[in-house]
Amino acid sequence: MPGDPTGHVVICGANALTSRMAEELTARYGLAVTAIVPSTADRHAARLTVMPGVRVLERAVLDSDAFLDAGLPTARGLAILHEDDLGNFHAALRAQELSPGLRLVIAIFNVGLGVRIRSFFADCAVLSQARTAAPSLVAAALGEPAPSHLRMAGQTMYVARREQVGAGKIICGLADDIDAEAPSLRPAEDATSGVVLAVADGTPRNPLLRRGRRRLTAPLQLLRRTFGTQLGLIFACLIAVLILGFVLLAIAARVTLADAIYLTMMDTTGDAVPQISIPWAAKLAQILLTFDSLAFVPVVTAAFVRSRLPGMSDRDQAPVSGHVIVAGLGTVGTRVVGQLYDLGLEVAAIDKSPDATGLPLARRLGVRVVIGEAHRDETLRAAGVTTCRALVSVTDSDVANLETALNARALAPEPRIVVRLYDDDLAARVQAHISNTVSRSTSYLAAPEFAAAVLDHQVLRTIAVGRHVLLLADVTADDDSELAGEPISGLQRPGLLRVIALRQSGSAEVEWSPSPSYVIRTGDRVVVIATRLGLSGLLRRDDPARLRPADPAAP
Repeated sequence: MPGDPTGHVVICGANALTSRMAEELTARYGLAVTAIVPSTADRHAARLTVMPGVRVLERAVLDSDAFLDAGLPTARGLAILHEDDLGNFHAALRAQELSPGLRLVIAIFNVGLGVRIRSFFADCAVLSQARTAAPSLVAAALGEPAPSHLRMAGQTMYVARREQVGAGKIICGLADDIDAEAPSLRPAEDATSGVVLAVADGTPRNPLLRRGRRRLTAPLQLLRRTFGTQLGLIFACLIAVLILGFVLLAIAARVTLADAIYLTMMDTTGDAVPQISIPWAAKLAQILLTFDSLAFVPVVTAAFVRSRLPGMSDRDQAPVSGHVIVAGLGTVGTRVVGQLYDLGLEVAAIDKSPDATGLPLARRLGVRVVIGEAHRDETLRAAGVTTCRALVSVTDSDVANLETALNARALAPEPRIVVRLYDDDLAARVQAHISNTVSRSTSYLAAPEFAAAVLDHQVLRTIAVGRHVLLLADVTADDDSELAGEPISGLQRPGLLRVIALRQSGSAEVEWSPSPSYVIRTGDRVVVIATRLGLSGLLRRDDPARLRPADPAAP
C-alpha cells in the first residue's frame, strides 16, 4: 500500500459487500483502501487482508480512536457497511464530528429510516443493498432482460429486447442476449445487440407484467382461500345442501318465502318435527337439513380452531399455479415479494422463522406463507413448486439457497429458478450447470453503486444485464479534469462506454445523442452508460490528481 494515505477510502464492515466494494475501489478505480473490521478471523476480513492496496484494522467498536487510526481526517470518503442500521448511524455521527466535510456512504436496511437520516449529514449517500439488487432478481424470475426504467430530463429510458422497440427509439445496444457472458455497448444501428437501451415514446408496454391485475382478483383470491382447501370444500358442500333444502321448501313444498327461511333455519338447528302429512319435498328438505346441521357446527368449529393455531392456516391453503415462490423473507426477499405483488403476480413465500422480517408485509398483502425449511420437499410442495412459474431463493445462506434450487429442480423441471449466492464465482458455475437456473450475487450487483457513491459521482442507475452490471452515470468536467478539451468521440470506448447525453455548462437543456465532434468544455456534464471498467477509466481522466493508476494485473 502507498505510504501516503491522502485520498484513500475507509470502509467499515466484514461482509460480502465490504469485500466487493474494496475490490471495486482498488482494482477498478485504483484507490487505496483502509478496512476496519470487527475481527480478522471473519472469512470476508481474511479476503480483505490479501487484497493489494487494502490495509486492514481490527477494531471491535467504531469509535473515534478507530477512525483516527484509519486516517479518517485525510480520507476521501467513508463507507459504513455493517448490517446494523442504528450502529451505522451512530458511527456516521462520530465520523462527521472528526471530519465535517467527509463524503459518507451508509448502508441501511430500513429504507424508511435511511430517507430520514440523510438530513443529519452534509455530504451523504444512504444506499440499500436490497433495494439495488431486488429489481434484478424480479426481472430474472420473469425472464426479462432488465428491470431498469429511468426518467431523466423529460425522457424515460428502459431496457428491452430489440424486437420490442422501434428502430428510431434505440439509444444503444447493451448485449447479445439476456444471458450474455458480458455486456457490450454498441451503436444503436448494430443489429447484433439483442438487448438494447431505448427511449419510451408513449407506446403501451409492460414487459414485466405477464398477467395483469384485474378488479376481480381480490374477491377471487378470497373465494379460493376460503373454499379451495379440504375443509373449505366440505364447508361448501354443507352450504350447497342448505341451499337445496331452502329451494325444496320454497318451490316444491310451495310455502311462502318467509316460511321457507324460517323452516330452513329451524331444521338446520336440529329442531325439525317429523310430520307424516307434509309434502314429500318438505320431508326431503327436513332430512337434508337435519343431517346437514349435524356436520355444520363441527366444521365451523374446526375452521376457527385451525385459524388460531400457528402455521396451520398456512399449510391448509388452496393450491395455486402460475405463481412465483420467494424463499427467504429477509430484507431482499421482502423487497422481491413487494415488487412481484405490485406487478400483479401471485406470490407464495417460504421462511423457516415465524418472526421473519417480511412476514408482516406478506400477511398484509395476503401472500400465501409457508413456515418451514425451504430446501425440504414437503415445504416446497406446500408452496406449490410443481405448479409455480418461478422460484426465487434469497435466504442468507448460500448452502440453503443451493440446496433449495437443487431440490426444487428435482421436484419440478419446468419452473425458472433464481438463486442468490454471495460467491459470484459459484453463482456463475451454478447458472452454467443447472438447467433453466439464474444465479445472482447481491453484493456483486450492489458494489459498483456503493463504490461510485463514495467517490461522490452521480450514478443514476445500475442496470443488471444477465449476471453483469452496467452503470448510468452523470460526470462533470471540472477545472482540473482531462475531459475538458476532449471531443465526445474521444470518450467513446467500444464495448465499454458510450456517451448518450450532454448538458452544456450554464444550460438546463439536455442534448440527447450529442454530436461526436462536440468538444467538451469545463462545467459540461455528460451522461454515460458504461461497464464498471469503462466508467472507472473515465473517472480517472475526470479526477487524475486523486486517483492513482490501477494495477494493470487487476481483474
